[in-house]
Amino acid sequence: MKLFKIFREKPEETQLFPPEEYTPVIRSSICTGEKVAGFRHNRDGHFAEVMLIRSQKDLDAFKAEYHVDSIKTEY
Repeated sequence: MKLFKIFREKPEETQLFPPEEYTPVIRSSICTGEKVAGFRHNRDGHFAEVMLIRSQKDLDAFKAEYHVDSIKTEY
């Protein structure tokens, strides 16, 4: 089973994002254009932020780290 992982400050605080429960999403602000990559829970819609996206390089790093091919953008 493929799992998405997020590492917090301490290694023991690893949180897993199973793809059948979570969808990778980029949240983009309409006003400022700030973009944040993370995972949205499919059932309750809760969004877990993972990283700030400042450039295409950051987006490519997110895709590579979490093995994501396509990401939907939400405004």
